[in-house]
Amino acid sequence: MHEAVGTEGPLGGRCIAVPESRELDVFAALLERRGASVLRCPLVDIRNAADPAPVLAWIREINAGTCDDLLVFTGEGLHRLLGAIDRHEPGLRTPFVEQLAAMRIIARGPKPGRVLRELGLRPDVVVEPATTQGMIGYLQQLDLHGRRVGVQLYGTDPNTPLMDFLAAAGAIVRPVAPYRYADASDDAAVTTLMQRMTGGGIDAVAFTSLQQVERLFRLADRLGQRGAWQAALSQTVVAAVGPLVVESLARHGVAVQAVPEGSYYLKPLTQALIGALAR
Repeated sequence: MHEAVGTEGPLGGRCIAVPESRELDVFAALLERRGASVLRCPLVDIRNAADPAPVLAWIREINAGTCDDLLVFTGEGLHRLLGAIDRHEPGLRTPFVEQLAAMRIIARGPKPGRVLRELGLRPDVVVEPATTQGMIGYLQQLDLHGRRVGVQLYGTDPNTPLMDFLAAAGAIVRPVAPYRYADASDDAAVTTLMQRMTGGGIDAVAFTSLQQVERLFRLADRLGQRGAWQAALSQTVVAAVGPLVVESLARHGVAVQAVPEGSYYLKPLTQALIGALAR
């Protein structure tokens, strides 16, 4: 756990805990430039799939023209698929991009579109709200019977609600899990973070993924600290980057005071934090 101090600005004198890992430096810099001191405590690390063989086998299936539709849940997933190709079998890349261009691509929210644009592509549909239920709500409008549907999963979560819906709709489903989540900071660092929050030394905490929330409460339950940590969060301004994180916090009895409206990125999250702390 590392604390960096910012300068004067709309967050001057405020201490904000950041559990982010992948874009930790980017988020910390946004807050520090606005005057905050940032307490870095990454909770979750994103890693490649433990075994690349199933990922590469899925890519070969796609390259053979076995999918009509692709449901893309994260930009991270597309990055990891391309990374697996580049590391293990670069010859798969050109036909993979060609197959992406030939398929109907349905993206959960805007983030996958950024990666597609790097390939000269764009999603056919961007589903909002950017949740599994939002995706199912859109797919209910389509005739999927007999359609071959690739699904890029969110981490290793099998997404049972989506899979059950696709099966009932008569789709032939081909899922892939190109990355996984792992614990980042050790348990002692997380415990120290929560102790400091309990003591009132942190003004806000900003969650950027539901995996951060789930890791926090898994540890709370293991230590018998769920009630104490819920109480600590209740006296702190809690920010969430988007609806999935809000829902995860709500399941654990935590209310959110700051969430961006309509654009679930770090800069809007920073502005939401400024507004909440000003209130």
